[in-house]
Amino acid sequence: MSGSAAPSVTALYRYAVKGLSPEALPSVTLAAGGTMPFDRAYAIENGPGRFDPESPRHLPKITFLMLMRDERLATLVTTFDDATETLTVMRGGKQVARGQLSTPLGRKMIEQFFAAYMQSELRGPPKVVSAPGHSFSDVAMKCLHIVNLATVRDLERVVGRPIDPLRFRANVYIDGLEPWVERSWVGNEIAIGGIRCAIVKDTVRCEATNVDPQTAARDMAIPSTLLRTWRHSDLGVYGKIVSGGQLAVGDAVVAPGA
Repeated sequence: MSGSAAPSVTALYRYAVKGLSPEALPSVTLAAGGTMPFDRAYAIENGPGRFDPESPRHLPKITFLMLMRDERLATLVTTFDDATETLTVMRGGKQVARGQLSTPLGRKMIEQFFAAYMQSELRGPPKVVSAPGHSFSDVAMKCLHIVNLATVRDLERVVGRPIDPLRFRANVYIDGLEPWVERSWVGNEIAIGGIRCAIVKDTVRCEATNVDPQTAARDMAIPSTLLRTWRHSDLGVYGKIVSGGQLAVGDAVVAPGA
């Protein structure tokens, strides 16, 4: 995710299961009012849950296994096959679990792994949950999470050490802009590749960003650094897709005032 001369998309990611590892995508087809394909389509309830697949609604992320509290999740590498909805879980380069999440047996295989692996963090038996069209995002609306790499570099300047942009778990990483300019986009629309997004709010950062996505070490204090330095704890923005289309790495970003 390196810099570029003109504003452009440098990386695309989706998180098929909330709290688990990202998958890089070279390109995607996006629909108005939707999310990245299968982004946060599944979640793992931590003990007795309140999620009702017959009447899905947004629930606080503490309902589920998630990085803010369960940093050991970052030691796992997961892949998700769209066609079969099969999740494969790797640890240390070896497959430790695999299951087709669209089937009861497949979900049970994944639940049994997490029951053992996350035993000390669980409040009860873990349960893989989903509902057609539902996304377990940290926000109730369906949207894209966009992070400006120039802003990440400005934060690096302050903390005096490299910061893996994947700490911010965005769908779209962009570069070639001024740091923090994305905060001025709220209430406006931007064009990214073949789509248009209405930027609806800043992303308030939580302690999940303190976890190194490669080592699972809780080794930074990003929200408090943001608050102390800039008097807010925001980094990134949420965009609601108002016009769908194709989006690919390398696509141009056209923002207000450009």
